[in-house]
Amino acid sequence: MIGRSKKAPEETRTPMSKPERDTGDAAISLIAPGMNIVGDCETEGTIRVEGRVEGTLKAGKSIVVGRSGEVVGDIITQDCVVSGRVSGNIVAESRLELQATCEIQGEIRSRRVQLDEGARFNGQLHMEDPSAPRTVKAAERPAAPQPAAAKVDFGGAPDLGGAPAPGGAPTPGGA
Repeated sequence: MIGRSKKAPEETRTPMSKPERDTGDAAISLIAPGMNIVGDCETEGTIRVEGRVEGTLKAGKSIVVGRSGEVVGDIITQDCVVSGRVSGNIVAESRLELQATCEIQGEIRSRRVQLDEGARFNGQLHMEDPSAPRTVKAAERPAAPQPAAAKVDFGGAPDLGGAPAPGGAPTPGGA
């Protein structure tokens, strides 16, 4: 080992690789009670609101508005559960659950909606599958009953279904 220098342990280590970017799928962003955010929030994971947000919330996975949570703005996500207050539009592409303590003022768009007894919602609800073709089908109406037509001979006497008497006049009761 003459002429060879021994490397220090730090020099023999492989360089640190750059950490892969976390997609945020498992991340939960918490807006805690007493916290007030003015502005938009966006994540690939989940947002839980226990405080107050004035702005648009976008989450790739889900948004939960807790009992003490309040959102003044729009919510856009896959799944949404609301126990608190929302003043704005909600777009939950897969599922929306409105729990008994919630108050919603705005427009809702979702494929599936669960509305618990006691939940308050004022606005419009649109439930449609965006992948389904949009065709408008005319409403079918049942045929109106036709009035029974009475047969009248030229003499003005009603036809009661009897056989004609000699001379052409029908007899009552068919006799």
